[in-house]
Amino acid sequence: MNKKIIIVAVVALAAAGGAYKTVLAGPKVKPKKPNVEGTLYVMQKEFLVNLADERYAKVSAALLLNPKDHSTAAAGGHGAPTPPEGYGAMTQEAVIRSIITDVFTGLPAEELEDSKKREKLRKEILHRIHEESDVHADDVLFPDLTVQ
Repeated sequence: MNKKIIIVAVVALAAAGGAYKTVLAGPKVKPKKPNVEGTLYVMQKEFLVNLADERYAKVSAALLLNPKDHSTAAAGGHGAPTPPEGYGAMTQEAVIRSIITDVFTGLPAEELEDSKKREKLRKEILHRIHEESDVHADDVLFPDLTVQ
């Protein structure tokens, strides 16, 4: 008689556990991997660059900083110098701005208007950032671009 009670109790517990797992607990949701990993640093001041044929471009830029690197994002702490108006807190922002300006100045407008050619320019800028600065950027983006 005791064996029957134990068997019924074990079966009842197994059934309750199965019901909980399938009905009450719900499906296990895997955390989605983020589409963008890292810190997005948007340069506050826009670029106004002279292109070929008396045209110009107005561009805003952003850097996708490596998520493992925390040293290049901003100058911090109390007593840190305040950046000039329109500039962000990145310690080497002037170097990055100079690189972008150098690459864009004198280009034909078509280089910026064509997405494939713009991709090539992004890669060139990123390469120069790695070569000429201590900023660990994974990508450079141009959220706003106007060519006139």
